[in-house]
Amino acid sequence: QVQLVESGGGLVQAGESLRLSCKASGSIFGIDAMGWYRQAPGKQREMVATVTSGGSTNVADSVKGRFTVSRDNAEKTVYLRMNSLKPEDTAVYYCTAEVDPTGGGFSKEYWGQGTQVTVSS
Repeated sequence: QVQLVESGGGLVQAGESLRLSCKASGSIFGIDAMGWYRQAPGKQREMVATVTSGGSTNVADSVKGRFTVSRDNAEKTVYLRMNSLKPEDTAVYYCTAEVDPTGGGFSKEYWGQGTQVTVSS
């Protein structure tokens, strides 16, 4: 079994910064892509940013220039640095990871429990 544990959410004012962390543990041979999604009340879950094991990133246009995704492969951890936060960034942020548990080349996607980010105006 694989667990993803997020941390770093909270309540901040507009313009401030936060850093989210997500650590994977359990039966893990390798991790392909890791990333972050978010879901605001009444809205669909949307991709925020992803990063491959090689370090290539994909960032949503809505946060480009403000958010940075990175990972530490040795620690099996992905980060999301969020600068210049806006009220519209308020959402539950979910970590995701594509995990190969045995080295057989078959990866499965896992999700964290989510962490709340609230930005006040």
